[in-house]
Amino acid sequence: MSVDVGSNAPDFTLTDQDRRPVTLSAARGRPVVLAFFPAAFSSVCAKELCAFRDHLAELNRGKAQVYGISVDTFFALKAFQADQQLSFPLLSDFNKQVIRDYGVFNDDMIGLKGIAKRAVFVLDKDGIVRHREVLDDARNEPDYQKVFDVLATFG
Repeated sequence: MSVDVGSNAPDFTLTDQDRRPVTLSAARGRPVVLAFFPAAFSSVCAKELCAFRDHLAELNRGKAQVYGISVDTFFALKAFQADQQLSFPLLSDFNKQVIRDYGVFNDDMIGLKGIAKRAVFVLDKDGIVRHREVLDDARNEPDYQKVFDVLATFG
């Protein structure tokens, strides 16, 4: 299954780094950036999430809520968030359902089976996907400027 631009974003409830449930639909009324990443503490993932951290002022102008999502446990995500000084929630898709629902399930990446592909989805305030980027090579980073450009169209 794939989630395309113009479709309703599948709702989910995942556990954040502090063991609290986070439901996507609770963020309705504001734009959302879903940043799927393969693994906490990997170099490109740290670089990507730090890029979102470093551009939070730009994201906040659009009132966007950022969520980082991986299949790591909330224990690992808590340590990763602290280590990288990330100020947005990291969500654990440990059961790998959300990465399947969004079409970003990676069967095998360098021997790691069933982790997230690097992907970014931008949702408008109504939960409609307005931008989708799924990278086949996890060594690459998403096009951050496209994310910011889409958010700027919201107003």
